[in-house]
Amino acid sequence: MKKLILQMQMSVDGFVGAAEAHGWQLWEWGEESDWDDALKADFNAVFDTVDTILLSRKMAEEGYVSHWSNAARKYPQDRFYAFAQRIVKAQKVVLSNRLKASRWERTHVAGGDLPREINTLKASEGGDIAVFGGAGFASALIAAGLVDEFQLFINPAVLGAGRRIFDQGGFARLKLLGSKAYACGMVVSRYAPEG
Repeated sequence: MKKLILQMQMSVDGFVGAAEAHGWQLWEWGEESDWDDALKADFNAVFDTVDTILLSRKMAEEGYVSHWSNAARKYPQDRFYAFAQRIVKAQKVVLSNRLKASRWERTHVAGGDLPREINTLKASEGGDIAVFGGAGFASALIAAGLVDEFQLFINPAVLGAGRRIFDQGGFARLKLLGSKAYACGMVVSRYAPEG
């Protein structure tokens, strides 16, 4: 059975976003990235087991698919080229009750009952599922108990306020699978639900 892997960047104090704080993440979508080579290599290695990417409607509409499609057309020596190629080749699923059809390549829209849709994806053949989306989308997946692995990218920033992903509950205890600190200041901690 496929695993649903939720990757989120967050601050040291547990926020995934703040209205007034910009530039706190070491990797934004643009050309700028303060990630060191070891972090990039480990991040890319996760995608050796992933063949499906689950996106929130908002993430898809804000340009996730088109951004990485454009990056995949750049020259192979570009530092984002390998990751972009993996994103383009993966099957993308956008969960939305508002959208009726996809306008992105290798992407389809799924609507309806969140647990039913996720469990259908998990039961399908192939590699794992990576999840990208905002706080609301992540919170809904967590509250429904659908996440099999958390990969929390802790940025060296303190926001003091903002949006969190664990406010709705979902798991009483988590088991640490591993944690690694990087030269750029990022710490990546991996957890699975216990039991």
